[in-house]
Amino acid sequence: MANRRNFLKLSGLGLGGALLGQSVFPNSEYQTKTENQEANHIRAAKPIVISTWKHGLAANAKAWEILSSNGKALDAVQQGVMVPESDPKCTSVGFGGLPDRDGNVTLDACIMDHSSNCGSVSFLQHIKNPIAVARLVMDMTPHIMLSGEGALRFALANGFIKEDLLTPESKAAYEKWLVTSKYEPVINIENHDTIGMLAIDDEGNLAGACTTSGLAWKMHGRVGDSPIIGAGLFVDGEIGAACATGLGEEVIRIAGSAMIVERMRMGVEPEQACKEMVKRIVKRAKNIDNIQVGFLALRKDGNYGTWSIRSGFDYALTVNAFNGMKDSGCHFDGK
Repeated sequence: MANRRNFLKLSGLGLGGALLGQSVFPNSEYQTKTENQEANHIRAAKPIVISTWKHGLAANAKAWEILSSNGKALDAVQQGVMVPESDPKCTSVGFGGLPDRDGNVTLDACIMDHSSNCGSVSFLQHIKNPIAVARLVMDMTPHIMLSGEGALRFALANGFIKEDLLTPESKAAYEKWLVTSKYEPVINIENHDTIGMLAIDDEGNLAGACTTSGLAWKMHGRVGDSPIIGAGLFVDGEIGAACATGLGEEVIRIAGSAMIVERMRMGVEPEQACKEMVKRIVKRAKNIDNIQVGFLALRKDGNYGTWSIRSGFDYALTVNAFNGMKDSGCHFDGK
């Protein structure tokens, strides 16, 4: 009898997953890939690492050093995103990030592994690599998130060095902005975009990391989705992982990354799961003219997918013999 109940339960879940996996959105509402474009939802061998935007290329290269040497996905994503964090030319992450409207560089980051261990820092100042601090929060404290002065004190107590993160270039950009003091998000120029990274190692374990300096010229104290587990990043070792980039307020409102993972749990393909969350944002937003949000999803079997509100969302992929950039090719057309 018990076996029969389990069979019926599993059968019901399978049917539910099949039904939920069907698209409920008219194809005419989406700009879809042409036949000669490679599908995003390929099934790839382990290991694999995928990350947002062009600064993901250098990040992936570092992560791949670890993954290709039988290293752990958790170490790979941390070391990977530390590359753009440390690059002063990357003005949306870490050192050299564009400041808030008061001239302060404030950083957010989180990290999560396949066992639901996670750590996060928000509104952190003067520390070049917030992802490393987030890892210590995960490994050394009973908490998940530390913020502001508390996060800084924790970092300094554990050997991190207090630094001025405002480079001459980012300071010059800030002083130019002060002339107008007008805030308008600019889509896809990577002045307000995170790096989100997802990876699977040789053992089949997943991990993810997300780090940013946040919106340029934001209000002092503003925190976006990047340090929020379930919004900017979510990992479930039995199912898969997802991360987000773009306007964090919109991602937070729908718990974007967690919802994508839950859709994959129900049998929805990674690309379709990303697509559904983008559709949800577009449906609820009052005006999407200046909004860009993109999602990456990676399932435990190596199947991955992407979707964004607008075109221009590209990502770095390293797997097997491939290492390079890909254009998502999947976006809501906004019309």
